Amino acid sequence: MPPNTTASSGQKPGKSGRKKGRKARLFLIVLVLAIIGGVAFGAFWTVSTVRASFPQTTGEIKLDGLSGPVDVKRDSYGIPQIYASSDEDLFMAQGFVQAQDRFYEMDVRRHMTSGRLSEMFGSGTVDDDEFLRTLGWDRVAKEEYDTTLSDSTKKYLQAYAKGVNAYLKGKDGKDISLEYAALGFENDYKPQEWTPVDSVAWLKAMAWDLSGNMDDEIDRSLMTSRLGPQQIEDLYPEYPYSRNQTIVQEGEYDSATQSYVQGGSNTTTDSAAGTGLAGDTTAPAGLESQLSGLYDVLDDLPTAVGVNGNGIGSNSWVVDGSHTITGKPLLANDPHLSPSLPSVWYQMGLHCTTVSATCQYDVSGYTFAGMPGVIIGHNQDIAWGMTNSGVDVTDLYLEKLTGDGYQVDGKVKPFTTRKETIKVAGGDSKTIVVRETDNGPLVSDRDDELVKVGEKATVDSAAPDRGDGYGISLRWTALEPGNSMDAVFELDKASDWTEFRNASASFDVPSQNLIYADTKGNIGYQLPGKIPTRGKGDGSLPAPGWDSEYNWTGYIKQAELPYEYNPDRGYIVTANQAVVEKDKYPYTLTTDWGYGTRSQRITDLIESKIKDGGKISTEDMRQMQLDNSSEIAKLLVPKLLKIDVDDPDVREAQKLLEGWDYTQDADSAAAAYFNSVWRNILKLAFGNKLPKELRVEGQCLNVAPVDTTGPADEDQTVRECGQRAADKAQPDGGDRWFEVVRNIIDDEDSDWWKSPKTRLDKATDTRDELFGRALKDARWELTAKLGKDIDTWNWGRLHRLFLKNQTLGTEGPAYVQYMLNRGPWKLSGGEATVNATGWNAAGGYGVVWVPSMRMVVNLGDLDKSKWINLTGASGHAYSAHYTDQTDIWAEGQLLDWSFSKEAVDKGTSDTLVLKP
Repeated sequence: MPPNTTASSGQKPGKSGRKKGRKARLFLIVLVLAIIGGVAFGAFWTVSTVRASFPQTTGEIKLDGLSGPVDVKRDSYGIPQIYASSDEDLFMAQGFVQAQDRFYEMDVRRHMTSGRLSEMFGSGTVDDDEFLRTLGWDRVAKEEYDTTLSDSTKKYLQAYAKGVNAYLKGKDGKDISLEYAALGFENDYKPQEWTPVDSVAWLKAMAWDLSGNMDDEIDRSLMTSRLGPQQIEDLYPEYPYSRNQTIVQEGEYDSATQSYVQGGSNTTTDSAAGTGLAGDTTAPAGLESQLSGLYDVLDDLPTAVGVNGNGIGSNSWVVDGSHTITGKPLLANDPHLSPSLPSVWYQMGLHCTTVSATCQYDVSGYTFAGMPGVIIGHNQDIAWGMTNSGVDVTDLYLEKLTGDGYQVDGKVKPFTTRKETIKVAGGDSKTIVVRETDNGPLVSDRDDELVKVGEKATVDSAAPDRGDGYGISLRWTALEPGNSMDAVFELDKASDWTEFRNASASFDVPSQNLIYADTKGNIGYQLPGKIPTRGKGDGSLPAPGWDSEYNWTGYIKQAELPYEYNPDRGYIVTANQAVVEKDKYPYTLTTDWGYGTRSQRITDLIESKIKDGGKISTEDMRQMQLDNSSEIAKLLVPKLLKIDVDDPDVREAQKLLEGWDYTQDADSAAAAYFNSVWRNILKLAFGNKLPKELRVEGQCLNVAPVDTTGPADEDQTVRECGQRAADKAQPDGGDRWFEVVRNIIDDEDSDWWKSPKTRLDKATDTRDELFGRALKDARWELTAKLGKDIDTWNWGRLHRLFLKNQTLGTEGPAYVQYMLNRGPWKLSGGEATVNATGWNAAGGYGVVWVPSMRMVVNLGDLDKSKWINLTGASGHAYSAHYTDQTDIWAEGQLLDWSFSKEAVDKGTSDTLVLKP
């Protein structure tokens, strides 16, 4: 703030001071009048616009193309259940209803997947469009639609598009949503008709956010500039197979039949090997700059459903009837994704009035607005859930460029090239050239600095030979046509384990852990997906594109993929942990599993319930989803309490940890202090040792100001985060870092505990010295953020969720952001807890990913199932259903999930009849 010019010392102001004061008051009066006028105009504009875009939910609407009447029944939360007499009518109605509630969201998504964001938002998104055009999601989706999808799937996609377009007919942007009206101030954009390819392309965006280990691949390579092999191994420890159980525990790979067999015999060791870039101990110059430059490109991309691959996790588990009070399975799922407004999920039921050959669906669950079918949920016979498997389906290749081609085995191959023209709202179009190798598109072409670095690298003697430089290409399974859209419809109508597994065989990308339960009492698990096999290398580091021995050699066959059916233990847990033990499987699925912190906690909770014959209820499953226990706190707190602290203020904070049960409730002062200590331990032990080139910009995304006693300046918080990140790369604090610290915790003199001297602190040489400094730093950090009085501290004041509209809510004018955004909510939970309200230790304590929905399916009585969404059914900012589920979600409660016609009718608030 500027200094006070009106004599804070008690003296009377002079003439110039009085003049400045009058000017200040005049400015203030003008400002207030402007605000009042703006609010009045905004209120009038908002009310008229909102009313114009709200959907009709009662009465009748005629739709050309329907073969018969369709009922759309909405409950008090606006969740629709659709009843039709044919498959095409069902999916046409789904397209119409989703467009009523969410078309702006759908439109933004299709512009993102096709690299056409600039058509809506202008020059600020041109770089994003260039990269997305280089990947070519829409091109692959069109090829998929034209060549690989079944005729029935195409028919459903066409029906869905017909429904969306029936909604759009005769409407201007302002009639569709508030966002279009706001965009109208900037450009004359008008929504175009929906196409079947628009729906297929969304699966590519979802796959991108949930794909493999590309970040870790880059990080490991960049670490070689500063760290030795043992240090890198310390930072990427092996999965703790002896402590945290894998998903599949019964069965193994049978080399005789080349299939995974539950109860099989022939154990096979891992045959894949390799250290990355041609096994070189020194990578060619240019690789480091190319990879760090690629981070800059990746960080700017909008997210689809996750956090651009960082921190993506989920929980799902299923318990069979021998351990439940109903005598039938219970299945729980809560995918962890970046928070978005509206939620990425759209709850819906799709019901044939009579299930028959002409109308085959009776399914309910979570859908994506813009795609027909149900992604996660249940039908009348089975239920299923998904978590990200984390298998490695992306590889980066360092390419040696020569003229108009690239080198492979000593020869130069020409690029495959194409031109892409990007239209820009309010500006000139831009044309780019996309170059592709056999390994995939040259993603380094999308940044001018990367191109310069590639050219500069030619002077380095480490190059395989003299030429024109380096580039980086991307090999990714989703850049090949697949059948995932077929899988959605096959899952929706599967009636037993065999049909479920057959459906999973079509689920190419993204590779998800699929869990299963049916009304007959069976439970199961299947790993699906197009998972590559490699010649040399294991995918953990970028590979040399000039050596064909590092090429992909094929894909793991469906029969070879791990599965489990009715295991003896009576339950299956998937939470991104290792799928199967290494010595029971011949293929490298990934080198970068989640480390099993959540999965083992869920397993322990289940075991504690079923010991001595105990039974699990739907309520027990819900309570497990809300478990806030911190596993890293259980490891560290006993040692932190042994630190001798002299400073009485720091000792006061340390005492918060005495008797703490390690539960991270929103009202817990101990949780606030411990998480600050953990963050400072990471900064001191690792932050000054990691290469600054590691991905740091993404670590500061979504950082929100903490709840202070004074006014919060969110922009300042973000700027400070960026400055900190620019100085050094900081650990994100996820469960990989739990494992890193666990492995060195008993080595009190490890080099990792050494930290440099500062102006205020001595250098540390031992674990306890560093822990003592972290206790002190955390005390003063929270004093600055939450105040000196520790009685006012709590975790929720630090750990807050802000819901932001993903386009105009982050980049639009302030008044538009005010209208579109919601929050904050003070949340319980934390990083790598079952209640995974994740935060990134590199950027602060704000919530950056969440359980995007929660569900518990009761296979004994489907009408007693429960569900909740992060936000609500509607994408309209002033609809009653915009965020009407968020308070309930934040409290950990679930809504009743009606399925039978009787239950749906009982809960119906509005009925809309769609007629031919």
